[in-house]
Amino acid sequence: TGSLGDHGMSLMSFREGFGFETDLKSDTAPMWNVVKKALDVGGVTAMKDPTRGGFANAINEMASKSGKGVLLHQEAIPIKKEVHAVSEMLGIDPFEVANEGKVVMGVKADKAEEVLEAIKTEEYGKDAAIIGEVIEGDYVVVETPIGGERILEAPIADPVPRVC
Repeated sequence: TGSLGDHGMSLMSFREGFGFETDLKSDTAPMWNVVKKALDVGGVTAMKDPTRGGFANAINEMASKSGKGVLLHQEAIPIKKEVHAVSEMLGIDPFEVANEGKVVMGVKADKAEEVLEAIKTEEYGKDAAIIGEVIEGDYVVVETPIGGERILEAPIADPVPRVC
């Protein structure tokens, strides 16, 4: 329902004392209105919060429980420039960083655009995007901007120490 890694990277940049000017802050937010909009449209088949283990953990858990694979389009996944910068400085994958005010949803293809339009009307859903599709297989695969593919596994441990 929005950009990834804001919460974890804002905590890490503050903790590490990075002194750069940024609007990066925790994404803690109430999600009920966004969820309700999606449910009112229909077609939602799964939902998961990308907190511990971040998006990588959430999408892998959803794929595993459904018995399907997922193909993600990396360029469609919203990640702020500041999150990319802090992630690169710390060597942390933003897909593995905790998010607080976000929801990952599985939605039937024929309802995806309608659900997206509905949740974008909410303040905490305005940056939502359709980022991939369900495929046959057992893996979460990320299609890179240069046309390659990589498997996105669930993290073994949380890269950002728990502070809350």
